[in-house]
This record gives sequence, structure tokens and C-alpha cells, in this order.
Amino acid sequence: MRSLLAFAFAVMAFGTSASAALPVGAKAPEFSTKGALAGKDFAFDLERALDEGPVVLYFYPKAFTQGCTLEAHAFAEAMPDFKAAGAQVVGLSADDLPTLRKFSTEECRDAFPVATASPAVIKAYDVALVRKDGDTGLTDRTSYVVGRNGRIVMVHSEMDWRKHVQLTLATVKKLAGK
Repeated sequence: MRSLLAFAFAVMAFGTSASAALPVGAKAPEFSTKGALAGKDFAFDLERALDEGPVVLYFYPKAFTQGCTLEAHAFAEAMPDFKAAGAQVVGLSADDLPTLRKFSTEECRDAFPVATASPAVIKAYDVALVRKDGDTGLTDRTSYVVGRNGRIVMVHSEMDWRKHVQLTLATVKKLAGK
């Protein structure tokens, strides 16, 4: 019982996540940002990316944390399937560019880019991780699939990383008719 109370207290102290408010069918907010792919600087513009096909935007709290590392590995392993479905994947967090360069190589295994989510992007996509002290310097774990038309086709918001790859991949395969 004591350990259960300690766990409940830890969850309250370290934060909870507001669920993503952007519904399926909503227009995805346009943004441009910088990040890294295979340790090299990478520029990302959502509007341009959508010209090539659907885009998976997956927001994660912080590079090199356990869940974010495992999620990055899972996305890296699934990249051939995402590419076969014509989709791009971009990981987004509030991390700085030097951290993203290292994360893109070590944990994303050079397979897909990660980019900086500015406070404006975090707010626009409603992915702020609100801690008990009111700080919103991190993002929650939310994945969006944005269709070529710029509309949100799928959203999954859950701090457990395990279903994000499976659900986004199933959606892009469905979009591709596979």
C-alpha cells in the first residue's frame, strides 16, 4: 500500500499531461523549424513536406530519457514501412539543436529527423506537458498523422510510447491503400 501511495504521489508531483485537443479533421497548424537528421542540421517545413505525402509528427518529452529512447528505436525500426507507405516521420521536442544532433544519430539511428518544437508549436498542437509547478517546458507524448491536404487524420496522445508507432503506421498504410 505504501508503494502505491508513493507512486501516486510521484505521478502528481512530476506532472500530468493535458490530452491533445486537436481533433481528427482539424487543419494542422503550419510551422517551420530546425532539427537534425543523422547528426546533421535539417530544416523542416510542414507545408513543403506535405507536398511529398502524409507526415507523422510525433511529439516526445525529452531526448535520452528511457521512454523517448525506446520510442525513437521503434520508429527507426519501422522506417522502411513508413517510407513504403509514402510517409515522412519527424520527432519533435523542446530539446536544443546540439542535443537533437546527438539523439538523431545515437537513438534515431540516422533513420529519421528530429526537430525543435518551439513554445508556439507546442501551444498550437496542444502538447504542453503541464507539471504541478505550472512549467510547460516539455511536450507530452502525442502523435499526429497529417494527410497531404493538411488535415489531421489520426491523433494518439498517451505517455506510454508503445502504441505510437503501431497506430501511426497503420494509419499511413491505410492512406496509401496498403
